[in-house]
Amino acid sequence: MKTTERIDRIELLETFVRIVEAGSLSAAARQLALTQATVSRRLKTLETMLGVKLLLRTTHAMSLTEDGEHCYQHARHVAGSWSALEDELSNADNQPSGLLRVRAPHAFGQDQLMAPLINMLARYPGLNVEWLLNDKSPDFIADNLDCAIHVGDVTNPDTVAIQLAEVPRIAVATPEVAARVNPLTRPSELSQLPWVSVSSFYRKALILANQKGETVEVTLSPRLYTDSLYAARRAALGGVGAVVLSAWIVEQDLRSGALVHILPEWQAWPLPVWLLYPWASYYPVRLRMFIDLMREVMPGVSGMQAGKRQR
Repeated sequence: MKTTERIDRIELLETFVRIVEAGSLSAAARQLALTQATVSRRLKTLETMLGVKLLLRTTHAMSLTEDGEHCYQHARHVAGSWSALEDELSNADNQPSGLLRVRAPHAFGQDQLMAPLINMLARYPGLNVEWLLNDKSPDFIADNLDCAIHVGDVTNPDTVAIQLAEVPRIAVATPEVAARVNPLTRPSELSQLPWVSVSSFYRKALILANQKGETVEVTLSPRLYTDSLYAARRAALGGVGAVVLSAWIVEQDLRSGALVHILPEWQAWPLPVWLLYPWASYYPVRLRMFIDLMREVMPGVSGMQAGKRQR
């Protein structure tokens, strides 16, 4: 009986932590794959056991009481310690198991990262991965993520950020578009071309640098804005305009001559690739293994180079 009570209490505390961090009972229910009625019942049970009110709820808002704040801090510690114990005992052979939720950019997630992910799943049969693809900044609590692979600058100071690699970027266009300025010898002449803007990283201006460390800002007049590398590539191939893209995505197009590298002595700054995850007192084996895997394989992934910048 005592064992049952102990398990129930851990479950109640974990549910309470999820309610607070998710921001609502409905969001917590979605993340826990439970009904909202079940989550509400667990909250009420915990409040009854402790003899205090933990949350104040209205139709549009939820806030912690003073007792609720105190309970939340202790509950995080207890739930984290319990998870660490479970993970340590169930993974005594250091084999990851359970579900790992990872958010990755669309392009990387569909192409270069699939091979190491498949190899990891083959190596660890007890591991399951939810592989979520989008290019927005990760919201670890709202999206219930363990970690995220992120391309570009990191703006959230509440995350651990490990730089894995950098992505070289080059300016390309069809031979016909590039020939509209002939000869094309200076970065300022790029303004005379039509452009496709990858709006996640640049819109109406682009900074280029050469091997001497000189930089120049080029003003653009894009005919198309998109946040998709694939859409931008297709538009460039269709003659809509020049575009700056990750070098890996146009390798085959350059070899075939469908696209040409314009002003190759001037490059856009490479984009850093980060592995992000929230600060915590304990990280499960499956997350630690994934972090080690990404640090090992990412610099060798096609189109990547070793990172130079650190957060």
